[in-house]
Amino acid sequence: MKLPQFLLDHWLAAHEFADPPIRYNLASSTGPQWTLGEVLALGGDTARHDLDALKLSYAPPQGGARLRERIAALHGVSADDVLVMTGASEALMALICHFAGEGGSLVLPQPCYPAVPVLARAWGLEVRQYVLDPSNGFSQTAELVLSAVDSGTRAVFVNSPHNPTGSVMPAAEQVKLAAALAVKGIPLIVDEVYHPLYFSGEVPTATSLDNTIVLGDFAKALSLPGLRIGWLIDRDRDRRAALIDARSYFTISGSPLTEAVGSLALEHAAAILGKLRQVATGNLALLTSFMAAHRDVLEFPPPAGGTTCFPRLRDGRDARPLCEALARAGVLVAPGDCFDAPAHMRIGFGAQREGYAEALRIFAEVLD
Repeated sequence: MKLPQFLLDHWLAAHEFADPPIRYNLASSTGPQWTLGEVLALGGDTARHDLDALKLSYAPPQGGARLRERIAALHGVSADDVLVMTGASEALMALICHFAGEGGSLVLPQPCYPAVPVLARAWGLEVRQYVLDPSNGFSQTAELVLSAVDSGTRAVFVNSPHNPTGSVMPAAEQVKLAAALAVKGIPLIVDEVYHPLYFSGEVPTATSLDNTIVLGDFAKALSLPGLRIGWLIDRDRDRRAALIDARSYFTISGSPLTEAVGSLALEHAAAILGKLRQVATGNLALLTSFMAAHRDVLEFPPPAGGTTCFPRLRDGRDARPLCEALARAGVLVAPGDCFDAPAHMRIGFGAQREGYAEALRIFAEVLD
């Protein structure tokens, strides 16, 4: 299968790595950037000594013991249930590969991260989607998700907090959904890369739910995308063995260097998550005021979690020309056509540590 052009990455790469660089990056879905030096400083001299002694060989295919133990502690599970992957992307690929087969379907939200439906189709799965409606805040309910399930469904995918909309599936709905799928023998996959960043009440991790696979990574809530480390948590031993085999075929293992840095970061997760929450909540307050001032032009379902939101132009026109004009003015947001929703735009509020108010001032000028 010839893969279609990845519009989102083309858009981001054209601007994030431009010379001169974009002034204000509001397209990013990650948290505030950290340097390697800042992360190592969390561990002091001991961390630097440990890196000096590190052997640059292969890591175990399931991930090193220390990293898996710290991921497990973050989610309250056994380290045996944790598989480390090369980003959440590889975790998704391994799962899609595992569930692929003639006549099978994968249930996904619309909109969603654009790689997921493309990869599912590339592996021969039919994609069935449940539509998140902006008129009700992109609400995620068990009933809505189950409406897309058919006799060929191999797995159901939920993203909470959701990228790009910022909506959250309440814990009670997750429990109801997992139970209904268990009766049908269909696994639930919950992508939790933004956990635990919530603005409308805390939601527990889905790892305690039966029949459920949970995805996480360092790119989003932990603000360290350059480590390229993700993970999945699955209590099904046989499926874990199959997924380890898949990883062995795809990438063999991760890097012991990035795993060591990731393990150190998780030891100090409170500091990293604390910085994310400080930046995200401050910027979201500014963004909410901006949206209220421009409610005649922009419809803004406020995000309940994560670092992104998905407003739309009220008149329904394509938002790409506006996004292009903003980029020329030095402010980057992501056009909604990257998510098959042209009237929308994805706006991030977790990555830009400074200058968010100035970016919104420029946004207002361009919008006018």
